[in-house]
Order: sequence, then structure tokens, then C-alpha cells
Amino acid sequence: MTGARKHSRQRDAIYEAIRSTDEHPSAEWVYAKVKNEIPDISLGTVYRNIAVFKGEGSVVSVGVVEGQERFDARTEDHAHFICERCGAVIDVDAEEVGAADAEYIMRKYGARAHRRQVRYYGLCANCPDGRE
Repeated sequence: MTGARKHSRQRDAIYEAIRSTDEHPSAEWVYAKVKNEIPDISLGTVYRNIAVFKGEGSVVSVGVVEGQERFDARTEDHAHFICERCGAVIDVDAEEVGAADAEYIMRKYGARAHRRQVRYYGLCANCPDGRE
């Protein structure tokens, strides 16, 4: 990012809404939460600010879950588990799944990995798996 991020009441409220939850919210969820505090905010404003946060690296996209892009303000290295039934998104600490071997990537592909994104899919503990 070039220069300091422009602060505004709306921008700060949007970022705080994302940062304050581990639900990995969609833009629509953020909009509904922030609208309680700032009634004249628009959904477009929420989307534009999330795009700024993604560009500066303060928010990451978890991916599309149940038709909506979901976001995370936890930007340190970690993976996500996404429930295919209820859409829950759960943080998985990087040390629990092992870090990608950056040296191996460099040796094999001549590429320097600076970040990774890992997602697991299945059924969460709250969703029955259909077996009895």
C-alpha cells in the first residue's frame, strides 16, 4: 500500500466488524452489523472498503461459501475448514497442519513462496454426517 490508509468512521466500523468476529463474515453480514451503528451506510461502501482492506493486506478472502465471499481479519498464516453442509468457517492454526516447505518449493520450482492459503472441506462437528 502506498501512503497511510484514510480513516473514516465508516471505514473504521467496517474493519472493526470484520475484526471483531471469528464467523468469517460476508460483506452482507458486515453491512447489516454496521448499519445498526451508521444507518446511512451503503452496501457499496462496505464492498469498496473491503476491497481496500484486501489490497492492503489487513483482510483476506476465505473464498466463496454458500454463494458469498467470506473475509478474515486474521492475516497470519493459518488454514480454514469449511463445512459443506452449514457453511461454517473454522480457523485451523498453521502449526496444526504443518507449514509449506518454502525451501522445497524454491528447489523444485525456483519460486519463492511468501504466503499460502489452505482450505479443508467436509462436515463440522455440529452437522450430522448421515451415518447412524
